[in-house]
Amino acid sequence: MQNPSDPAEVEVEFAAEAARGRSGVEVPQQGSRSGLISAVAAYCLWGALPLYFIALAPAGAFEVVAWRIVFSLVFCAVLILVTRSWRRLLGILRQRRIVLTMGLAGALIYVNWQTYVYGALNGQVVEASLGYFINPIVTVFLGVFFLRERLRPAQWAAVVVSVIAVLVLAIGHGSVPWIALILAFSFGLYGYIKKQVGGVVDAVSGLTLETAWLTPVAIAQLIAVGVSGGLTIGTAGVGHTLLLIGAGVITAVPLLLFAAAARRLPLTWMGFIQYFAPIIQFVVGVAVLHEAMPPERWLGFGLVWLALAILTVDMLVASARSRRSAAADRRRAAMV
Repeated sequence: MQNPSDPAEVEVEFAAEAARGRSGVEVPQQGSRSGLISAVAAYCLWGALPLYFIALAPAGAFEVVAWRIVFSLVFCAVLILVTRSWRRLLGILRQRRIVLTMGLAGALIYVNWQTYVYGALNGQVVEASLGYFINPIVTVFLGVFFLRERLRPAQWAAVVVSVIAVLVLAIGHGSVPWIALILAFSFGLYGYIKKQVGGVVDAVSGLTLETAWLTPVAIAQLIAVGVSGGLTIGTAGVGHTLLLIGAGVITAVPLLLFAAAARRLPLTWMGFIQYFAPIIQFVVGVAVLHEAMPPERWLGFGLVWLALAILTVDMLVASARSRRSAAADRRRAAMV
């Protein structure tokens, strides 16, 4: 199995392996401690992103995402020059299919970023966290739709419970939780697309290509914002400007930490640690930003967590079965 270089790829691999019942739960060795630290750090940074984006006020969502794209590209270019990995990038650029695939991945991550930042700046952090809670279930659903994978009864139960949860939230809130659904499906599709080139494109090269595709969009957004209301960069203090520039760093650093962790930790551990981010986002939304949590919203989230529990227990049972089967095969082979 190839180590994923992107968080979305972990979603695809983790769900696919769980669906097929071949994901073994391994306890990391001592040498994997740095991988565990890197994984936790990456997901904690992703979980705290709403606070970072809120700190960028008075910049609006379109300006924030535009600068995030531009400065991510700049930061990646610096990394490529410093690490002398430009030859690898040039090799990727010679493969037209991969370059076009990265353009599609860029479009999906643009939708994800724009929706996420909009939610963070408009008091919808809890709903954004919901999107990443249901993302593993959406990934399982996409595996059925695109890869024709067969799900076990428990996995179908998790999908059904999650659909009920969305209906409860929609009825209770009076509207469909569009932010959560857009985040979950855009990130799930992004993971599926990235999986097609995961063995060829590393984390830095991937982000470089995606942001390069998106840079014309970012420039157009900056022009539109400048004409309509005025850009805030350089007008709200040095600290604000540095934070906007830092949006590139805060985008790339967790991705690099994640890539380092994915090379050192079993995939199953990465699957569990992924929940750090939405849990932190949920706590930020409820405890720090004091977003409303009426009973029907607690019920909806409770159903989502129940679906995740069903999915996780089913994966562990399938893993134990797989290990027993593999051990039996080894014993039979030894007796021959």
